[in-house]
Amino acid sequence: MTPGLPVGSDSRMPTAQDLLASKKSLGVISVLPGTSVRDACCLMRDRRIGALLVSDGRTLHGIFTERDVLNLVVAEGRDPVTTMVDDVMTRKVIVVRPERAVSEIEAIMRQERLRHVPVVGEMGLIGLISIGDVNAFNAVQDHQTVEYLTQYIYGRA
Repeated sequence: MTPGLPVGSDSRMPTAQDLLASKKSLGVISVLPGTSVRDACCLMRDRRIGALLVSDGRTLHGIFTERDVLNLVVAEGRDPVTTMVDDVMTRKVIVVRPERAVSEIEAIMRQERLRHVPVVGEMGLIGLISIGDVNAFNAVQDHQTVEYLTQYIYGRA
């Protein structure tokens, strides 16, 4: 990347890996399939996140989101203490590769109506991208572009 230029202005599109590198928090919070919905919700509350990956350490079984809690636990009248995440998680998980362009990820999220997308590389799970992460990343890029263009227009570049 050329120093001083906005992200993405170096002739390549920013990727999932770039977005993950820009995030403040590193790592992915996950739970075992046998975790109770109540415990998973407490973890989500404590970490201020909207989704947990459900994994046994090697295999990604699904994703458990706030929408799952609303639609499959609360609206169905299930007991969150006795209901396991495995019973109500979303099993169809769309994942992206680290080299996937952020603009493509954003389009996938919009088309599939997703708020969270895991990033999986050769060695397994790398991170989790939320729609909030995409919006924040785009805002920073837009700000950098405006700054660069302002400097260019006023001859300070």
